[in-house]
Amino acid sequence: MRAKIVSLFLILAGTATVNAQSPAPVIVQPANAPAASLSASKTMAAPGAEAQSIPAAIKLLEQLKAANDEVLGKQKAALSKLDELQDSADQLRIFAKRG
Repeated sequence: MRAKIVSLFLILAGTATVNAQSPAPVIVQPANAPAASLSASKTMAAPGAEAQSIPAAIKLLEQLKAANDEVLGKQKAALSKLDELQDSADQLRIFAKRG
């Protein structure tokens, strides 16, 4: 009887460790993939075209910087809202314990 219980326990422990493994990583494509391939094709251009492509590259970098700044602003706003929600939840927990 004791051997059956021990073997059952070992089987359950084995299945728990199999299920506890982390899932396969998810690969997400970057949002600016077309811009990266565009700049890669420009680097293969002729040397005479480099002088003309430098201002275009600078303009592209400025656009990317503006887009990144916009995303960072949205993330800061979301983080501040999450902080407010966390504070509200903490206050609710405190008041719930009192009552």
